[in-house]
Amino acid sequence: MKINIVMVEPEIPQNTGNIARTCAATGAKLHLVHPLGFDISEKAVKRAGLDYWDKLEIEEHQSLKKFLEKYQPEKNNMFFVTTKGKHVYSEPNYNEMEEIFLLFGKETKGLPEDILKKYLNKTIRIPMRPTLRSLNLSNSVAIVIYDVLRQKKFENLEEISSYFN
Repeated sequence: MKINIVMVEPEIPQNTGNIARTCAATGAKLHLVHPLGFDISEKAVKRAGLDYWDKLEIEEHQSLKKFLEKYQPEKNNMFFVTTKGKHVYSEPNYNEMEEIFLLFGKETKGLPEDILKKYLNKTIRIPMRPTLRSLNLSNSVAIVIYDVLRQKKFENLEEISSYFN
């Protein structure tokens, strides 16, 4: 399975660095949709991603419109992660999909409302208490990507540490 994590206009370099590290650890491809709230070469991004940048596949897109034109949600298994999602993130059967795209919006605003309305049936959410606004973005990415991997029985990932053997 090919997993694509799509960050739409991320604003906080530390979140993007953490997400990059998660992508490297899981083999997911990271898509960065401009405008970014920081320079991709900033020390903070690289520090959060540690030494994993060379183990990561990254594709940059000039806008969300250009990304959607290229990857076409109607033709791909694309999920829009939002606190307003119609489905819980664990509902889709990712196990039957060869490639998926998980889109996450910017930290302060999330994904654009018009996109969420257009693809309402492809929106997913992480359940949480109703009085809270949202989870940290890098935590949200980790929660969803690891559920996808769990459904695939952690295919191609080390299951048992060889440390004690």
